[in-house]
Amino acid sequence: MSYLEYTVKRVPTGLSKVLYVNWALVLLLCAVAAVGFLMLYSVAGGTLDRWAEPQIKRFALGMAAMFLVAFVPIWFWRNIAALAYAISVLLLLAVEFFGEVGMGAQRWIDLGFMRLQPSELMKITLVMMLAAYYDWLDINKVSRPLFVLMPVLLILTPTFLVLAQPDLGTALLLIAGGGIMMFLAGVHWLYFAVVIAMGAGLVSAVFLGRGTGWQLLRDYQYRRIDTFLDPESDPLGAGYHITQSKIALGSGGWSGRGFMQGTQSRLNFLPEKHTDFIFTTLAEEFGFLGGFSLLALYILIILFCVSSALKNKDRFSSLLTLGIAATFFLFFAVNMSMVMGLAPVVGVPLPLVSYGGSAMLVLMAAFGLVQSAHIHRPRGR
Repeated sequence: MSYLEYTVKRVPTGLSKVLYVNWALVLLLCAVAAVGFLMLYSVAGGTLDRWAEPQIKRFALGMAAMFLVAFVPIWFWRNIAALAYAISVLLLLAVEFFGEVGMGAQRWIDLGFMRLQPSELMKITLVMMLAAYYDWLDINKVSRPLFVLMPVLLILTPTFLVLAQPDLGTALLLIAGGGIMMFLAGVHWLYFAVVIAMGAGLVSAVFLGRGTGWQLLRDYQYRRIDTFLDPESDPLGAGYHITQSKIALGSGGWSGRGFMQGTQSRLNFLPEKHTDFIFTTLAEEFGFLGGFSLLALYILIILFCVSSALKNKDRFSSLLTLGIAATFFLFFAVNMSMVMGLAPVVGVPLPLVSYGGSAMLVLMAAFGLVQSAHIHRPRGR
């Protein structure tokens, strides 16, 4: 849809935009965040000060950012997509020179009032950039080799910068998110078949290169793979996280031990209980029903996003909404798989539930983009 066609359609303006907000989506986001506040209160031993209160303040700030982004016309975000992507790349480069080191990785930039993790921002700006690219590109050229090369470069550039931090989990999410965007844009399936074949070869190279001078992963990343394949091989070392996580998941049973009654988290057996492994605390205290309820909320968020995208006739808006929905899905799918032992531990937080600043604010801004696409969707007279 051209800009002229976009503007001649009836698009909400001024205060009328409030009427077109997807309020059901807002309520779902609040419900998921409330689950996070509850669990952070629990893992802190019944106090708000340690984790829950800062998280509530961040969510309030994120909600304000969401509405601020939502009320800005979607064409503005399309026009600055390339700039947002370039700034994210520059921030990733800045991490290499000025980044703070934490837990053996250099991933953050200290802004004084908060620590920014540029890789979190890149997950969204990459989706924006690819949506803008495919909105500009003639649909008949989507699968031509020259026009496939550009998005591949857009994906691989930040991926290599993130790998250098090192952050294998985020790098894989960037590749997966970018690949989904290309698929949604209509790139021919043969390209994906080639990538899958290359991926199989890369996995083989990863295992064959272990212990040699050209090994592709760091030693601790190989240990994570070993732990994933056989957690019992080192239950007190590399396998400790996943072993304790499985104990917590299993002990929750059908309905859980009860709020603030989880032994694994209360007795500090479960590491990273307020960040990456917070889902296991939820499952231990509220059981299968609690875990399934959170998953249902996540799925409803995805469905609302997909529904909004399918109703939107603007290609950029539709691709952007679907891309953010796919990225959100990858977040919780990888985290839940990780803590259940279905995937290696890669350090991916549970969206809107795990304690953290950058991930919360960036994700809320991303849903602001979804709302902007929904509010400013061209509507017939």
